[in-house]
Amino acid sequence: MYKYFPHTESDLQAMMDVIGIKSLDELYAEVPESVRFRGDYQLPSEMSELEVRQLFEQLGAQNRQLVCFSGAGVYDHYTPSVIPQLLSRSEFLTSYTPYQAEISQGTLHYIFEFQSMMAELTGMDISNASMYDGSTATAEAMMMAVAAGKKQNKVLVSETIDPKTLAVVKTYAHFHGIDLEMIPAKNGVTDLSALNSQLSTQTGVAGVIVQQPNFFGIVEDYSGFAEAIHNAKALFIMNSVIADLAVLKTPAEWGADIAVGDGQSLGIPMQWGGPYVGYMCCTEKLIRKMPGRIVGKTVDNRGQRAFVLTLQAREQHIRRQKATSNICSNQSLMALFATIYCSLMGRQGLKEAAELSYAGAHYLCDKLIATGHFTLVYNQPFFNEFVVRYDGNVDALQRRFLENGIFGGVKVADEELMFAVTEKRTKEEIDKLIALV
Repeated sequence: MYKYFPHTESDLQAMMDVIGIKSLDELYAEVPESVRFRGDYQLPSEMSELEVRQLFEQLGAQNRQLVCFSGAGVYDHYTPSVIPQLLSRSEFLTSYTPYQAEISQGTLHYIFEFQSMMAELTGMDISNASMYDGSTATAEAMMMAVAAGKKQNKVLVSETIDPKTLAVVKTYAHFHGIDLEMIPAKNGVTDLSALNSQLSTQTGVAGVIVQQPNFFGIVEDYSGFAEAIHNAKALFIMNSVIADLAVLKTPAEWGADIAVGDGQSLGIPMQWGGPYVGYMCCTEKLIRKMPGRIVGKTVDNRGQRAFVLTLQAREQHIRRQKATSNICSNQSLMALFATIYCSLMGRQGLKEAAELSYAGAHYLCDKLIATGHFTLVYNQPFFNEFVVRYDGNVDALQRRFLENGIFGGVKVADEELMFAVTEKRTKEEIDKLIALV
């Protein structure tokens, strides 16, 4: 009956005897009958390989390929075709955590290169390589700040960060007993005067979290932030879209202690929300508080280059309650994706992609405003994303876009749309969107 299950009837009976039940039904006695499925599964009959391929081709044909002018943390960047070809090699696709350095030199090597690239893009001293995505990396940075602050248990978060990231941070804070407080925004940017007031009147602040560019695409001026935060004995945490750092001022230049964010902008396809990869970098003095894996380069007893896991008093090797985090699995396949992308693009390629995105976004913004139906919501400098107010029905406009093959912006308020442009968007595509308005 269960030909793929390894347990015999006697095995099952022995387990039930241990937990004190007579049948498997008793195991689910607390599950209401109303939610139990009693029918037959709608499983198709067996098919040949040819039939299976045809079936999935038919299913795939139902998808619509839309021209994407939406962002909000996930962006439609160019993916060089060589990357999926390399990633599909079995030694990459099936590799796991590199516990044994003797047989994991390849994996350790590319993780080391990923760390090096993230450190260079952020300007920070140290990088790890085990973050699931940008949201969880930000939450881990919050916990890292609290761990470094010892008796300090409050973290201030700017209202201009991505709401999805904020939701994850709130979840982590709730279950770790961390007190979160929001820093008000003024005209779309973090209010420095409000932050100064909070830092001067409150005690126990361990860290401050901001985003660059922020959720609305605005490039914020964080002058004075690091000084105010450090004077309060707190850590400055900055979440950034990593690809944008090819041309923007780095977190290190702003005086950040911890730099986090998502690596999706490094050519990783949007693919319905994942998998992506997060990054986390910090100053050298915080290395002992950093969660996750750190790969270092050394030499073996023959004088040859070798890569190893460094500072291993971490999650898997100590008591859980003493761990900085409990990240066990690691997004190294996506880290490899980002590493190959950066290697192919190079410094100049990353810069050109960012500049094309910037130019396209400003061209689209100017054209939208010229129609007379849109106004810019925030009079602030923006990078490749911006929010406009529409004088008509936003839902109807988005339906019109979809009917014509365009994913036209993210609705952020009743009358407001946020558009994003990447290097993939052409002038013809932008002009088509404008014509539909």
